[in-house]
Amino acid sequence: MQAARYHGQQDVRVESIDEDEVGPRGVLLDVDSCGICGTDLHEYTAGPIFVPDDEPHPVTRERMPITMGHEFSGTVAEVGPEVESVAVGDEVAVNPTIWCGDCRQCERGRYHLCVNGGFVGLSGGGGGFSERVVVDENQAVRLGDISLEEGAVVEPLAVGLHAVRRSGLRAGDTVTVVGSGPIGLSVIQAARAAGAGKILVSEPRQSRRARAADCGADVLVNPMERDFIDAVADETDGAMADCSFEVAGLEATLSAALQSLSVQGNCTIVSIWEGAVPVNPNDVVMSERTVTGTLAYQSGPRSDEDFGAVIEMLSRGEMSVEPLVTDRIGLDDIDSGFRSLLDDESDQVKILVKP
Repeated sequence: MQAARYHGQQDVRVESIDEDEVGPRGVLLDVDSCGICGTDLHEYTAGPIFVPDDEPHPVTRERMPITMGHEFSGTVAEVGPEVESVAVGDEVAVNPTIWCGDCRQCERGRYHLCVNGGFVGLSGGGGGFSERVVVDENQAVRLGDISLEEGAVVEPLAVGLHAVRRSGLRAGDTVTVVGSGPIGLSVIQAARAAGAGKILVSEPRQSRRARAADCGADVLVNPMERDFIDAVADETDGAMADCSFEVAGLEATLSAALQSLSVQGNCTIVSIWEGAVPVNPNDVVMSERTVTGTLAYQSGPRSDEDFGAVIEMLSRGEMSVEPLVTDRIGLDDIDSGFRSLLDDESDQVKILVKP
């Protein structure tokens, strides 16, 4: 079968590989759609970060090159003899988190924080940029009434939902979101569904500001033209925000997320960073602000908690994939898809690869 394999920075090759065997708890999927994620772009430009290089991954025992793609959906083509939760013909989204099951975090049910963890499509174990892939039964979450293309976007929407749940956002809270790429748009939708009051977004790209409005943002600020902190102060009569979300991964955006907060506000950092950045601790200390980290979504035997909630919200119209998906391409065009998303002049947000 054909698969897009990561060989290093700016080196993703479409190659012929063998299909994996379906084990006792394995589920073989015919892949329908797989999104190109910001994490994939980080690997493409600055990796390997998550991709195991010198040493094999402790769970998958794989190392580069690996098949990429972790935001995907598919139809069940075969199941192992011990599989009970899905059947041939079911349409599923894949929760791509990998866990060991033996560490303290796994023992406490925090499978997404496994000390040996990783992600399908980044750490080995197959990937969605392929025609077929085998996943564990726990990773296959049935889609119910939503489409396969919607299913491919459940993963980034679950990141946004988990971040909002981690933030402690309460109904009526004023919210700032710094960055409105796919995850920023997911955070906006989740915050709106959670009952946020005014949502203010900082985003330099006009096309992404427009999509933020489609997701429920109230105030859209181009930080290249208007100081975001001044804008938040103006729009809130000086009260500032109760919750902020940093979703761009830059020193300036982290500073903006912190400084946009009110006294005792909470800043949730959603981005994955390529390296360390300086932070002024006084931005936290002097106003008793809180900084919260968030990683992915619940996983392992709890894979359907955040994923299942997103699927239900999509089916009820409380979330939508339409503001995120901007293009669909074939597997052979994947390199151009990466380059398009990395182009600062591009209007692309989420490209779905159709193997």
